[in-house]
Formats: sequence, structure tokens, C-alpha cells
Amino acid sequence: MRLKILTVDDSKTVRIIVKKSFKGFDCEIHEAQNGVEGLAMAAKVNPDIILLDITMPVMDGVEMLTKLKSDPQLKGIPVIMLTAEAGRENVMKIAKIGVRDYIVKPFKEDVLVDKVSRVVDLRPAGEAEPVQKKIDDPIDILVVDDKPAIIQQIKDGFGHTPWNVHGVASTGEAIDFCQKKLPDCIIISLSLSEDAAITLFRIIRSNAKTKYVPLFGLSVKTAVEEQARAQQAGFSTIIHKPIDFEDLETKIGKAVNLDASGKYFDMGEGFMTVKLPKSCNAAVVNEVSTYLKSKTSEAVNAGISKIIFDAQGVASLNMDLIKLLLHSMKTCRDLSLKYALTGNDVVIEESKKFEESKDWKFCDSLETAKASI
Repeated sequence: MRLKILTVDDSKTVRIIVKKSFKGFDCEIHEAQNGVEGLAMAAKVNPDIILLDITMPVMDGVEMLTKLKSDPQLKGIPVIMLTAEAGRENVMKIAKIGVRDYIVKPFKEDVLVDKVSRVVDLRPAGEAEPVQKKIDDPIDILVVDDKPAIIQQIKDGFGHTPWNVHGVASTGEAIDFCQKKLPDCIIISLSLSEDAAITLFRIIRSNAKTKYVPLFGLSVKTAVEEQARAQQAGFSTIIHKPIDFEDLETKIGKAVNLDASGKYFDMGEGFMTVKLPKSCNAAVVNEVSTYLKSKTSEAVNAGISKIIFDAQGVASLNMDLIKLLLHSMKTCRDLSLKYALTGNDVVIEESKKFEESKDWKFCDSLETAKASI
């Protein structure tokens, strides 16, 4: 359900500013020119929050607030008062009646959004029905680090992807960047001076526009105290230097909710190919498993009845991968799907060392595998 905001102000300019401020959020704006209209509109739409001007004709903000708080149906609606500089004392007096906050006119749009986001849960427009991005879609990653070499290293590390890596050196630059362009993910160096990383974390989390952006801390593995402070502040993911880019890519993909199935699954010419990467650690195996059922169903629905498990690029066979392949082959048999395995010399030799895989037959190429089924 969309958030409902009621703005009660005799100034058309202020009402326009309010509408403009929340244009990028999933909410609807209702307007009233005075307290009488405001009460009527509040009763009609039952808003989630009211932005109430103090000085208005017909019925001012103080009288409307008093009547609002005496109405059993409306008294629970949070109110933020709008006042001129000279009216601050008046606001403090009526705070006892029940206001959540106040804003001094003139105000900036980001201040209004920030104040409202502290009271109600603002979400970006369209977030209720998001279109899931794929792993090969462009995303924007903001790196906050005062060492240019680290920023360049991350740019180079993701050079094989369509991801855009933006680098800034300070908290102020990061805030400015986020106001102009909302990143999909932010990586913050925990070694920034004067606990700037934690300060930036709190600023980002307290802002309605950025509060849901995934945040990663970046730290040397041995900086245990630095990492502990960051985790205590709220960082849920810490990336260690030197950076394992394969691991970081996987973590960003999960945090941003990217559909990573394209890394492993390919359909065409009557076949589905499951391409296993060089490092098939537990995290990768788990990721492949996550997509396996849905992609197999997709293949069957598309009329595909042949599957190739391609392990030619795998560096080493392990029990996690063996279990994945055993489960996959059983699924194929249960669905009457034909399948074949491909592997390199290392994988073929290592498979003979495990009881579960010693009898597996491998093809040496995709072409051979296709011909075999």
C-alpha cells in the first residue's frame, strides 16, 4: 500500500515543493489550504503523516492540531509542523499537544525528506514491484577510499564485468555522489581517518534515499579492532584486503539481488549447459543449487531434454561439487532428461579418488558431450 502524505499549507509554493520532494518515492500527496480543509482531508484519506503549517487563514495549525488530537480516529497520525524562524518558540509550546518534529521555513527538499523518513518508512518509487537485474547488467558501485590505488584495483578487478565503479576519497564526496546518483552498492574503507567510515555508515542509513543501499566495509584482514568497531556500528559484511574479487563479486550479486544464473546456465540448440567455474567452493555450489531447480523447470518447459554439466574450467574437484552433481544427475533421471559430463584432466583424475564419482564418464569437449546424448 502506498504511503499517504497530507500537506496542509496556505502557500501553494510550499505544497508544490512538498510534491516535488517526494516525487521519487512510493507515496501519494494530498493537499489542503487550511485547517478546516486539513481535518476534512485527514478524515477522508487517513494519511500516514501530516505536514502542518502553523500560520494559516480560517483555521491555523495550532487549532487543527488540537482538534486532530482530540479525535479518536485521527489522533494517532504523526504530525510535523512547518514554521517560520520566528515561530520556533510557538512550536515548542505546541509540542506538548503532540508533534513529532518541526521544520523551519524556508527548507531544502532533502531536509524535508530526511525528517519524514525518520517518522515513516519511505521507499523509492517502484520498489514494491522491482525488476530484478541480471549479473551482466550494469550496476553502479561507489568506493569510498582515500587511497587511489585501491579504487583503481577494484576498477580493474571488475573490468571483465559491465559494472561501473566510482571512486571518492571522503565522506563529503560520498554524500554528494549519492545525492546526484543512487549507487547499487557502497564499499567503504574502514581505515578512513577519525572513524569517518562509521560516520558515513550512519549518515547513509539515516537517509531515506540511501538507507537500503548495501554497504560493505573494506579492511586489512589483521585489523581486528577496526572490524569489530565497524560490525558494532552495523556493518554486516567486511571485505578483506587483499581482495578476493570472485568472492566479492558473488557477495555484491547477492546483496544487490542480481540474477546470477546467467553465469552458470545457458540454453540453446536443444541443450541446457551448466557451466561450472574455476573455483567451485561451497558458496559457488550453493549459488548454483539455488538456481538449479528453476532453470531445469525452465528448460523442460522450453522443450529442452538434454543437459550438459561442463566442468572443463574447474580447477579442483571437491565433495561439495560432487554432491551437487549427484543431486543434479538424480534430478535428470527423475525427469527422464539425458545428461553428460565434461571435464579436464585434473577433474577426471580426481573423480577416481572418490567413491561417489569413481565411475563417472567424462567427455573432453562440449561437442563430444552433445554427440553422446
